Amino acid sequence: MPGTDLALLIDAALQAGKIATRFSGKEAKRWEKPDGAGPVTEADLAVNEMLEATLPAARPDYGWLSEETEDTAERLNRSHVFIVDPIDGTRSFAQGSRTWAHSLAICEDGVAIAAVVYLPQRDMLFAAAAGKGATLNGDPISVADISSLADAEVLAAKPNLNSAHWRDDNVPDFGRAYRPSLAYRMALVAQGRFNGMLTLRPSWEWDIAAGDLIIREAGGLCTDRFGAPLRFNNPKPKLNGVVAGGKQLHAQISAALNPESAGIPGH
Repeated sequence: MPGTDLALLIDAALQAGKIATRFSGKEAKRWEKPDGAGPVTEADLAVNEMLEATLPAARPDYGWLSEETEDTAERLNRSHVFIVDPIDGTRSFAQGSRTWAHSLAICEDGVAIAAVVYLPQRDMLFAAAAGKGATLNGDPISVADISSLADAEVLAAKPNLNSAHWRDDNVPDFGRAYRPSLAYRMALVAQGRFNGMLTLRPSWEWDIAAGDLIIREAGGLCTDRFGAPLRFNNPKPKLNGVVAGGKQLHAQISAALNPESAGIPGH
C-alpha cells in the first residue's frame, strides 16, 4: 500500500504545482491569520481546496490534517491520515522567491509511510515510501553522514545558536545555512547537500511529516529535539522540534544540545 499511496501523493503534488504557479507570488492576495499564526495567500487556499477534494476521495477511510483546513478530532479515530502543507514557505512564496514547497504525507498509526516534498519552481520532487528508499526526480538519494559536528554543514535558523540551547553554553562551530521552507530543509539533508538540520521550537506536523520519512528512507535519523522518534496525528499536531541528519552526526548534535533548554526561543 505505501507504493500506491506514494503514486497518489506524487500525482497530487504535481497538480498542486500547476495550481500554485498560476499565481505570481507578490501579486497573489495575502493576509495574516488570526493569533499571529502567519501569512496565507490565495494560492495556499486554492491548492488546499484541490488536495482536500482529491486525496480523501481517493482514500475515503483516511483522516485529514492540513495547515489550511480547520482541524477536527475525527482524524484521531483513523489509522491512516493525510498530513499536508499546501505551501510550506508561504512568506517566501509571497515575496516571489522559488524556495517554497508542497509537503504531503500519509501516516499509519502515527508513522509516516509515504511522502512527497515538491518544489515546482525548482523542478525538484523528493519522494519516499516505507521500505522503498528515497528519491529526487526518480533517482535514489542518501544522506551525507559525518562524524565531526565541527566539520558539518547544518541547516538552522540563527535563534538556534542561542548558547542556552547548548550544553555549558558551548555553541558548536558548525557551518550554518538556512532555507525558508522546513520541508525543503529536511529534503536537502536527505539529498546529502547538507549534513544535518535542526529546529528547536515546537513544530507543526504538516511541516515535518513528509521530510521525516524522506530522511529516514535516505539512511538518516530524524527525531524531536530530545531524541524521541517523531509520531504524528497527535491531538495537538505539534512536536518538540526536529533534529535530523546522518546517524553519526545526529548523535553529535544530540550530545551537544542542552536537554533543559525547552521553552527558550528557537526556530
